[in-house]
Amino acid sequence: MRFLLHPAAIAAGSLAALAAAFAFQHLGGLEPCPLCIWQRWPHVVTVLLALLALGVRGPAAALAVGLAGAAALAGAGLAGFHAGVEQHWWAGLAACEGGPPAKTVAELRERLLNAAPARCDEVAWSFLGLSMAAWNGLLSLALAGMAAGAARRMIRAGRSEAA
Repeated sequence: MRFLLHPAAIAAGSLAALAAAFAFQHLGGLEPCPLCIWQRWPHVVTVLLALLALGVRGPAAALAVGLAGAAALAGAGLAGFHAGVEQHWWAGLAACEGGPPAKTVAELRERLLNAAPARCDEVAWSFLGLSMAAWNGLLSLALAGMAAGAARRMIRAGRSEAA
């Protein structure tokens, strides 16, 4: 029972990240790039698995928390890739480039009227020198570590109860 705090904290951390992303988008007017959108999905999976861990007991709870940690770790990987694209350490994906250059004025006008998604290689916002992608990567790593520790403690507690 004392381990319920960990899955709840993991879910709360990912929910906070999602809330911040939507607040920056809908209240702050920062349009997300394709990689920004992709980074939201591991948080959704992390929340769902952490909430599942709250509803089950024993090895199933430890497995759900462990999988939540794996989802958070995948999110950290995506965030790290995005931060590298922003720093121009490597190229982004084709979806990040906004398509080939316009060949005609009419095509350019059409693209401007139907605003393309933000570019992945441009930092839209930063704090203390780190972009949103970098902060998301740090948070995701922390959540993955928290989940790994919680799963390990849950497994150990299950072994001691069985003995």
